[in-house]
Amino acid sequence: MLQSAFKQQDIHIGRDAFFGLLRTHKLLVRNKKRSVHTTNSKHFFYRYPNLIKGFTPQHAHELWVADITYIPLAEERFAYLYLITDAYSRKIVGFHVSDNMRVDSAVIALQKAFEQKPPDAIVIHHSDRGMQYCSNEYVKSLLQHHTLISMTQNGDPYENAMAERVNGILKTELIAASYPTLKEASSHIARCITIYNYRRVHSSINYQIPHIVHSQKGPQDKRWKNYNKRKKEVFMPAP
Repeated sequence: MLQSAFKQQDIHIGRDAFFGLLRTHKLLVRNKKRSVHTTNSKHFFYRYPNLIKGFTPQHAHELWVADITYIPLAEERFAYLYLITDAYSRKIVGFHVSDNMRVDSAVIALQKAFEQKPPDAIVIHHSDRGMQYCSNEYVKSLLQHHTLISMTQNGDPYENAMAERVNGILKTELIAASYPTLKEASSHIARCITIYNYRRVHSSINYQIPHIVHSQKGPQDKRWKNYNKRKKEVFMPAP
């Protein structure tokens, strides 16, 4: 996105040098430590198996990933953002901001996603094993729309890494650190998600915008490097 501006100013700088410059001037986005847990998997509802190991979607509305994240409010209160993201395009297809973690709040985000889904599309809905996603009401809504249900198995965040990544982007780049009221949080977060869907490019979809990719089909080139994988390869003991 910056290449054309750099060319006009006759600036020649690589990615690593550019990030080093930002770091020097304290302009990099800082990661925030998580202090509120939004997943309660200690319940008696049925936990569905993981259906997406090794699965790569080839078009939109083939795989959705769902997650919940917290948003600080005034007076040590919290709002909760329910998100459903299309795994192919990275577009957020359903969301809801609430002051509670009840099942009906999760269902509202799900219904918004269903409103965008083509009638003949069969979607895999992947989430953690939190009570909201395993509840009778949520599962009933999924089955009514002929949705396949997939869940993480071991509580490992990497099993739902894409949803976690979307949360991280929103909270570190777009959403404010806190909001005075739930109403202000809801209004501003809606604008943030519009920016995320229609303006922000993603390295995981070849530096394209989610809304544009949402109408495409076929494999998407990734431009990010898997540093965790490289690290494991480097320290793998010799046979």
